[in-house]
Amino acid sequence: MNILSEDIQQKIEESLVNDGVLNSDQVSEAHQKSESSGQPFLSVLVEEHYIDNEQLTKYSALANDLPYVNLKDAYIDQKYLDLLPKDIAEHYMAVPLGEMGNRMAIAMLDASNLQAIDFLSNKIGKPLKAYVASEEGIINVLKQYKIKIDDQGIRDSEDNTDQNVLESSLDVGSNKQSIQDIVQDSPVSKALNSILEYAVTNLASDIHIEPYETDLKIRVRVDGVLREIMKLPKSVEPAIVSRIKILSNLKIDEHRIPQDGEFSINLKNRNVDLRISISPVVWGEQIVMRLLDKTAIILKLEDMGYRGRSLNYVRQGLKASNGMILTSGPTGSGKSTSMYAMLQEVKNDTVNIVTLEDPVEYKMDGVNQIQVNNDVGLTFSSGLRSILRQDPDIVMVGEIRDKETAELAIQAALTGHLVFSTLHTNSAAGILPRLLDMGIEPFLIASTIRVVIGQRLVRRVSEENIKYSSSPTETAAIIKTVGRLLPKNQADIARYEKVLGYNLPLANQKEYQLVKGKDSPGSPGGYKGRIGIFEAFEITPNIQNLILKRSTSDQIEQMARKEGMVTMREDGYFKALSGLTTISEIDRVSSGDFD
Repeated sequence: MNILSEDIQQKIEESLVNDGVLNSDQVSEAHQKSESSGQPFLSVLVEEHYIDNEQLTKYSALANDLPYVNLKDAYIDQKYLDLLPKDIAEHYMAVPLGEMGNRMAIAMLDASNLQAIDFLSNKIGKPLKAYVASEEGIINVLKQYKIKIDDQGIRDSEDNTDQNVLESSLDVGSNKQSIQDIVQDSPVSKALNSILEYAVTNLASDIHIEPYETDLKIRVRVDGVLREIMKLPKSVEPAIVSRIKILSNLKIDEHRIPQDGEFSINLKNRNVDLRISISPVVWGEQIVMRLLDKTAIILKLEDMGYRGRSLNYVRQGLKASNGMILTSGPTGSGKSTSMYAMLQEVKNDTVNIVTLEDPVEYKMDGVNQIQVNNDVGLTFSSGLRSILRQDPDIVMVGEIRDKETAELAIQAALTGHLVFSTLHTNSAAGILPRLLDMGIEPFLIASTIRVVIGQRLVRRVSEENIKYSSSPTETAAIIKTVGRLLPKNQADIARYEKVLGYNLPLANQKEYQLVKGKDSPGSPGGYKGRIGIFEAFEITPNIQNLILKRSTSDQIEQMARKEGMVTMREDGYFKALSGLTTISEIDRVSSGDFD
């Protein structure tokens, strides 16, 4: 259908105004912007957020006298999806919906394409009733296709193929392969391709392949939570493990000790690095594959979730010409992303920025990035020595793992460099005693560190969410956790919001407004995406004195809170009160550690 023809455009415009979606002033503004920019009127409506793409699809369908269906939150029975192979559904951007008498309802981007409808009808074996759906809606349904793997084909291929043939089926000399190179015709390769495609499409951070007594469980971590996507027969385990070892250039015949490797794929115009860890377990070899999307966008600090005092402390530290900014948290808590966001803020043509990373997760223009390679002796400590001979102004060290690296980073900070790095501790305050444990002198810590940060990642509620009033239990938890930080009366609200960076309710309310997401295939549990919760504080004279006295992390945290630090748990509750996440999600991640 030609939604850009003048008569169709006029029908859409009239319907939008008649239904109250747009008023005449907005239509006039959109026409002016269309004329000045040279963009089509309908494109301006969407790009300038007068309407969204779902509304445009709906009114375009109505203007063309075609039936419309909203699939953004739809769940389709698998038995109907099985009627049309996923590759064909993706090619035609068409998905089955269900039966209507003797016909099959199908949703398409272009429901006026009679040739495509005839082809799909023959493929499904039934006459079709075609509906118009948006691209987002069809993608939501495409994500619901379950992974299909020819288990018997895998077993047959392994029965008839010895190890040498298996090895020669791939070019193991190349470590960067397109997904087409991996697939070939092997059922094993097709199985691995399906798993990788599912993980990349659903923005998974990790894939777990776990052997048990009678089967092979496949799980992926999405938004920080593992979910099972399929089980394979135990008999296919050797083939899957061997294929991954081949791709990672690992020893196929070694099953007794852990092995680490890597390979890269290109899927849907996205370059993804995979870090492979294989460990022997009771029932075989467990594989964990970490996915690093090299095309990911570097976020701003605000986009990550930094607010109020934490954001101000970090920005003050970034203005310094020397010293250290240290970030802490467990694996997968977004520490590297925080450092990249900080680099983004300080990057310009007047400074030389050098990083030492393992691995290099994102490529940044204007930054000299070095990949650690322990096999050739390029460690964090040896690399840092080399970096300091490269006349850097700003140095990023991916992780401080030992005393030698810590001493070199401290020396770099003392000699006029601004240094970013991370440590594995449970809280921001825990960074300082951790350095003491490494053998760093207290006076060096007190004089070089500017700001310390602790962080976690929590799941965001989906855009489709429901507002509700807090239960008595939730209300009590809110008052206990952040009651001391909430404004006491209306006159205090503006001042508190300026300091803390959130729109806050009053303290001691009988109930608070919270949100919860709608559970759907695209947002399991009502969550989609993640945001950080943070705590940060400056090294003030009072905290310097505590460091010199070798005080505990609890004592340092108490002083930081006294001087204004908002803890991670408190920051999380503020985000829940602001409608970004839920109280239960904050409780799951923080577990009361920061009370």
